[in-house]
Amino acid sequence: MTINDIQEEVIEEFQDFDDWMDKYQLLIDLGNDQPPLDEKYKTEDNLIDGCQSRVWLQADMRDGKMHLEAESDALIVKGIVTLLIRVLSDHTPQEILEADLYFIEAIGLKEHLSPTRANGLLAMIKKIRTYAVAFSMKPETP
Repeated sequence: MTINDIQEEVIEEFQDFDDWMDKYQLLIDLGNDQPPLDEKYKTEDNLIDGCQSRVWLQADMRDGKMHLEAESDALIVKGIVTLLIRVLSDHTPQEILEADLYFIEAIGLKEHLSPTRANGLLAMIKKIRTYAVAFSMKPETP
């Protein structure tokens, strides 16, 4: 599936709910369904600067595609990073760098986040794209 195909799936899921309390609950459920990040990845290097809550992001290259894993100590933020991983993980660095993440606005997330969470979301996207740039510049090692 392409990044846009996955974004369309996410948009469809969120369209089932009119009330933002239900959408927040969906985010929490998505975060709770995400497997926990291995403790060895909960390092200072993997901690995302700019997030009010603690968010760890681990990125690896597998068969030419970036594989992302993450965790947060805040329920809604964990759901947000889970959505980003779902949309972007297991795509090439180039696909990630070229992606227009329109689902964020389409589901209304942008306008329903507090300023600190919105900054955290931007920090998560920036960190993922920074990894994508780094991976695109070096050959994959086995």
